[in-house]
Amino acid sequence: MISVYRFDKTAKAGRWSHAETLQLQAEQFRKAPEVLWIDLDNPSPEEECFVFEKFFRVHPLTLEDITRLRREPNAPPHLAKVEEFPDYLFVVANPLARHFLERIQGKKSSETGGDKRAATQLSAIVTPNLLITHHYEPIPSIEQVGAFLSRHESHSERGPDYLFHLILDGMVDQFAPVLDHVGDSLDEIETTVLRQPSQELLFRLLQLKQDIIRLRKSLTYQREVLARLSRGEFALIDDREMVYYRNVYDHLVRFTELIEAAREMTSDLMQMHLSATSNRLSEVMKALTMISTVVLPMSLVAGIYGMNFPLIPRGDDNPWGFPFALGLIALSGVIPFMLFKWKKWI
Repeated sequence: MISVYRFDKTAKAGRWSHAETLQLQAEQFRKAPEVLWIDLDNPSPEEECFVFEKFFRVHPLTLEDITRLRREPNAPPHLAKVEEFPDYLFVVANPLARHFLERIQGKKSSETGGDKRAATQLSAIVTPNLLITHHYEPIPSIEQVGAFLSRHESHSERGPDYLFHLILDGMVDQFAPVLDHVGDSLDEIETTVLRQPSQELLFRLLQLKQDIIRLRKSLTYQREVLARLSRGEFALIDDREMVYYRNVYDHLVRFTELIEAAREMTSDLMQMHLSATSNRLSEVMKALTMISTVVLPMSLVAGIYGMNFPLIPRGDDNPWGFPFALGLIALSGVIPFMLFKWKKWI
């Protein structure tokens, strides 16, 4: 589906147009003094062909990167990057996937057998008057910016680079609740890992580690892209907009530091879990060893007393034989038990 937003610089007014209008008046759209935003949400191959080959022709390599997920549905999204061409700036970002957000927020129980990708792909073409965004999954920041422009259309006058900043800002803000969830989960695991280490807790920790690795990979590459966009490397990013890109970059740096701390904490918790499991096993082995040590002399006395020799006092020969044997068995168990208590081993 194609959505078109037009801001007329002369009339100082913005409005949404139908995709059919773009197709019928393509030449007029190109020449009009307008800020134009074209959003392709899960487009068909025909719509991609019209926008990227007829309305605004892009380099074949750019089109190959943009359509990656349609051509290879099971492949991971293209990693974040930015490339400058003579007449446009091509940016790939990796916003969090909706299914991943739903699982993190508890709306989805598991990803077993499903899509394990934490992020999806957002491709963007930026020119002086045109912004084209392309994605195969719904992206909340796109929807938020569309609703924002419906209320504050005058902001569109600042150009496509400003509109793209708004999209990136909303996309980066999505990481905040996810990192909060990761931090809360790690704190919860930390309080229970020493007291009640279990197989379920280890599986939960392993899944959390996988999520953290995916988030770290996504944040690291996008941080490099925002660093390039915010330091004046590209002429299509206006000087007055660079401060906004720097603000988004600062958020990414902070989130990257948080995810690095979470990764280190996850490794520490896994070591703590292994140590707690080993300690628990040692306590069990210690208890079993003490029981064996206490019972062994008792078994020895019972075995010797049960031997069929005339020198051993028995009930039919000596009425005190059986009580004597029981007392000796009890004494042989009490002596090692008292020794353990004296050594403070129990």
